Amino acid sequence: MGRRVRGVLLDTHAWAWSMLGDKSLSEKAQAAIHSAETVFVSPISFFEIAQKARIGKWPQIEPLIERLPDILRRQGGSVASLGPEIALNAGAMPWSHRDPFDRFLAATAMHYGLPLVSADTIFDGLIARIW
Repeated sequence: MGRRVRGVLLDTHAWAWSMLGDKSLSEKAQAAIHSAETVFVSPISFFEIAQKARIGKWPQIEPLIERLPDILRRQGGSVASLGPEIALNAGAMPWSHRDPFDRFLAATAMHYGLPLVSADTIFDGLIARIW
């Protein structure tokens, strides 16, 4: 049996794939989610999902939009607090990546000392990533 981790932060796609039962979620990512004491989702992920559904980039998740907070609670997850320190770090950190969603996720992971469950290698070398 794997080591139990204190907590993990889910990248937006990892959370969506967990909701949809998408096979894209790696076995290692699934194991990390199931073994974590606490699974966190950033408020920025709610915004990103809603925005992508609104512009037609994520039609399969559109029917879930109104129920996302309840879905997270049923999954046993928690919303990571988003305070001014995280917002300032997201904007100011010396990282060339410009995607604001990724910058907020990285800053949140840094602030809480959590690994990020993400398929996106852009985070490598900046924060701990599980995939």
